Amino acid sequence: MNDPTPSKPPAQFYWISGAALLWNISGIAAYFGQVSMSPEALAAMPEAQRALYEDVPAWATAAYAIAVNAGAIGCLLLLLRKSLAVPMLVLSLAGALVQFGHAWFMTPAIEVTGASTVVFPIVIIGIGFYLIWFANDAKAKGWLS
Repeated sequence: MNDPTPSKPPAQFYWISGAALLWNISGIAAYFGQVSMSPEALAAMPEAQRALYEDVPAWATAAYAIAVNAGAIGCLLLLLRKSLAVPMLVLSLAGALVQFGHAWFMTPAIEVTGASTVVFPIVIIGIGFYLIWFANDAKAKGWLS
């Protein structure tokens, strides 16, 4: 007989999903910190760095918003054990790739801010790929409905 009720995941599923949700909430906070930066904070930046912030196109900012919000929703859906988590996490990763692609290939960000412009985004992208794998694995194990 085919049981439509998904099996109960182990405790580490909830720990990982919860930690991932907190990670994405911190991304939302970083997003709001960037888009609501005060003129005083912006003026205190070195000129080249300030120019990077001021010249971000709306589509790159939208990609950032999509990345962090879809990631948080995807992780919340994981905690709720919903299979819709998978496409939300894919959308989140796609947003991050667009956002970082802009920074890496369409701006002098690497020259202006150094290795952190590459290293931390690679960590973020790696976590994004891991969360997609994790959600797909949970779905395959019957933990998501």
